[in-house]
Amino acid sequence: MPGGRRVAAVTDAGFDVRPGECLALIGESGCGKSVLTSALLGLLPGNARTTGSALLGDLDLLTADERTLARTVRGRRIGLVPQSPAAHLTPVRTVRSHLAETVAALTGVRGRTARRAAAEAAAARAAFPTGHLDRHPHELSGGLAQRAATALALVGEAPLLLADEPTTGLDRDLVDHTVDALRHHVDAGPDGTGRALLMITHDLAAAARVADRVAVMYAGRVVELADATAFFGAPGPRHPYSRGLLQALPDRAFTPIPGLPPELTDLPAGCAFAARCARATDRCATPPGPAAPVACHHPHPAAPEATRA
Repeated sequence: MPGGRRVAAVTDAGFDVRPGECLALIGESGCGKSVLTSALLGLLPGNARTTGSALLGDLDLLTADERTLARTVRGRRIGLVPQSPAAHLTPVRTVRSHLAETVAALTGVRGRTARRAAAEAAAARAAFPTGHLDRHPHELSGGLAQRAATALALVGEAPLLLADEPTTGLDRDLVDHTVDALRHHVDAGPDGTGRALLMITHDLAAAARVADRVAVMYAGRVVELADATAFFGAPGPRHPYSRGLLQALPDRAFTPIPGLPPELTDLPAGCAFAARCARATDRCATPPGPAAPVACHHPHPAAPEATRA
């Protein structure tokens, strides 16, 4: 940052995503979710620095060079549905051209007719209308651009898919269609092992529909990892922030979390959520430690052992 300042955009983000599993990463805007995705693909700004490791098989994504990421990872081992799809589409090329080129590069399909058919099949998979394939990005609505990006991300059948707000701009029926297509991608992996999906979303209904586990981020940290069934049902989230997110939904208490998240340039020494938390005590002036499974000095009770699945 100017003046030599540093910002820890993501800290202590420890989790795994297994084949056959969807992990939903949720949290308020600005908490570091998209920065985490960019780090995994080597797409951070040039002045960014990373420490730790992010293993995809035996490959550490954080230390891999650009040649490796460009030629063997992006699109092939990791597919991406970007947060701002229109900005990732080449403005002078049609959607059909984007899809045909991606099909040729990632699947080996040859011949104009075969590529055209494969491009149309990829579009249908993401509910992108065939009649819009010959349009340019500026001629697409936000929802159509989102569906085009989803179609492109699914072409390579990558073992890991990163979907950053994949339902933005879609109506409810298309939200359900899109997340179901992503879930099918997870379940239809080779040899019955499935593929992995890391889905970043503000849409908690979409997360509840397809996620196996939920990771909650707050102020750059993962504060809770939970089974999705328990998180969205009983006993519910254990971290007060996670519980506040659910209680803010219109079909629940419709009660907003008071206050605002702290600036990443001015994080408190202790729990970053303490100033907004009704359960906070003097103990919260010290860091709660890594999330395993919940980073909180005063979490809500877990389910009794006898009733756990």
